[in-house]
Amino acid sequence: MPDPQDPEFLFQQQELFTRISQRYDLANHIMTGWQDNRWRRYAIKKLQLPPSAQLLDIGSGNGQLVQQTLELHPDSNPIAADLTQTMIEVGQLRDKTNQINWTLSDSACLPFPDLYFDAVISGFLLRNLSDIIQGLQEQYRVLKPGGRIAVLDTSKPPPHLLSPLIRLYMKRIMPAIGGLLSGYKKAYTYLNHSTEGFLRAEELAAYLAAVGFKEVAYKQFAFGVIAVHWGRK
Repeated sequence: MPDPQDPEFLFQQQELFTRISQRYDLANHIMTGWQDNRWRRYAIKKLQLPPSAQLLDIGSGNGQLVQQTLELHPDSNPIAADLTQTMIEVGQLRDKTNQINWTLSDSACLPFPDLYFDAVISGFLLRNLSDIIQGLQEQYRVLKPGGRIAVLDTSKPPPHLLSPLIRLYMKRIMPAIGGLLSGYKKAYTYLNHSTEGFLRAEELAAYLAAVGFKEVAYKQFAFGVIAVHWGRK
């Protein structure tokens, strides 16, 4: 497993997301039939944000999650952190709120003090980390006592009748659509591989509990391919 702070590993991640940054949001919408917006709203609601909440969206990409959070909680104080400068720049151009603090940040070593945030959220981040436990420990560290976490990500679906069709879609159709829209098919082949190599929903729940989160629960969508996990510090 690569070192999460290995410069070569970080460079590969940055290069991949730089190349797909302009069409990343559109590709996600089309490949999910626009269901990704519904999954984000569900994850946001599980944060149970207090008034004027300090919120961290880690691995924010172009900022879809944090912008949807502001639609539901316009009094929140969000920070959008991502490893890829180009993703941040695209998000800043689309940000009409002037409320989002954008920052370049490695999820394995967050540049924030302990006990700072009321809530931490991420969308399709954890499957890209080489050390999931370290990433979760950092999110736990920056949360206040009682603070909440929500994780939206892919998941290994349980076996069922539609499993062959799902595998076909993820291995063949999804990379083709993503490549057509972004001009970089390799990125979506990688994203499929990262999904196949990721945890089952119950395994990720166990990781969250192992880090220290309480009241851990999850809900699966899209025949088990997507999961939202949540918990409390």
